[in-house]
Amino acid sequence: MTQSRYHRSHFLTSAPAVKDAPPDEGAEVAFAGRSNAGKSSAINTIVMQKNLARTSKTPGRTQLLNFFEVDPEHRLVDLPGYGYAKVSAKQRGTWHRVVEAYLAERQSLAGIFLAMDIRHPLTDFDCLMINWCGELGLRAHILLTKADKLGRGAAKATLLQTERALREGNDVRTTVQLFSSLDRTGLDQAHATLDDVLGYG
Repeated sequence: MTQSRYHRSHFLTSAPAVKDAPPDEGAEVAFAGRSNAGKSSAINTIVMQKNLARTSKTPGRTQLLNFFEVDPEHRLVDLPGYGYAKVSAKQRGTWHRVVEAYLAERQSLAGIFLAMDIRHPLTDFDCLMINWCGELGLRAHILLTKADKLGRGAAKATLLQTERALREGNDVRTTVQLFSSLDRTGLDQAHATLDDVLGYG
């Protein structure tokens, strides 16, 4: 049931600001991450569609709040990437303010899936987002993306190191998993976590 549920996801709307978002009801999970961390590819893999979320090798391609409907009561949201992007500082600032407003104001937001390139986890921007989730009482789940870029042992070691870093920071709520859009590593776990955060079952 889980796979068919997300496979039915479809594009709902793009919003340049929170005021332009769909009605604030039901539950939604937002996907965040540093530019080019594989965030949009992760969404496409999770919904088992090739081009639902736009992907690009150019950092900063996602510039709006993009809403995808799983069913009338549940949505996925692709947030603008943070960190490096080949755009002006003014434009980056605008995107960040939109994301800040969304996280603080959106009542239907149930949690964040945070995409991190497994080769560069827990950057300053990532840690800021995790802390922010903690302050707002939001569930945070980390996808260590591009896990296929490392050998199995190295990937597992990075997973354990990330979990240890969170514990040392007294973060016991944030969960972490390996994920690969190329070979679908971690897809079942991602579906199960989404089900939990969105309140299915």
